[in-house]
Amino acid sequence: MKNLNGKVAVVTGGTFGVGRGIASALAQYGARVFVTGRSAHDGVANEEQITGIRCDHRVDTEVTAAFERVAREAGRIEILVNNVWGGYERMVEDGTFTWTKPFWEQGLWRWDAMFSAGVRAHYHASQLAAKSMVASQSGVIVNISFWAAQKHIANVAYGVSKAATDKMTADMAVELRPYGVTAVSLYPGLVRTEKVMEAAPCCRGARQRGQTLPLTQDKVKPPIVAIGGEKGLGERVGHSVSMVAANFESIVLPGCGHFVPEEYPEAVLQQLDRLNHSKEAVK
Repeated sequence: MKNLNGKVAVVTGGTFGVGRGIASALAQYGARVFVTGRSAHDGVANEEQITGIRCDHRVDTEVTAAFERVAREAGRIEILVNNVWGGYERMVEDGTFTWTKPFWEQGLWRWDAMFSAGVRAHYHASQLAAKSMVASQSGVIVNISFWAAQKHIANVAYGVSKAATDKMTADMAVELRPYGVTAVSLYPGLVRTEKVMEAAPCCRGARQRGQTLPLTQDKVKPPIVAIGGEKGLGERVGHSVSMVAANFESIVLPGCGHFVPEEYPEAVLQQLDRLNHSKEAVK
């Protein structure tokens, strides 16, 4: 299905894990895709016609230069997926799985990593992309988030950063709506990315010692658009992003919460239909 033909997409942190799957799916749906990140192969369009732009999203000048390059080469940006994330660095320190330690035993570097290469990076990229979207009165910003925004998972800094992402998304949606631009948060679920699997052996050891991920079981109201379940394939998340990107005009109520179960792409369309019906109901 080529329903994104002619669209220009930027996926930050799009060289590994979920980001790579999202970029691949967007390309399969016909979009011209640019991926950014420290490990991007600069200027090389691969077999999927995905172009890499090497930049460090913690360095403002590099990010600005990357988006200026997209503007020169493609003329516009219609889809932005904020996936760059520094929060999974050093989950294991000196052979110890520190990811689940209580906040008073955590280094401040972990907080900084989640915000500088996470929330702040998403905010900056959105600023740069929104200018093009607002000018053309069309576009969608997808911020990758997670259930830690609503329940305690792993550590305090993780939850705060994801909650900040969701609040940022909701407020962006309010300000963008008059210009025909949409912003949504999307929850991929637990995906076996490279960084997560690097920590897996120590994580198993932590579980054997009784140090488990403190995932509370209470029911919570999901945020804007959420995808649950564990599939382990970034491409499935990418197909859902593509569905949102192709139908973003149906997402008209900033802050509406809808949980999308494991059927990923098909369920996304069903939820978009429900959002559209909600729009008609409030008219």
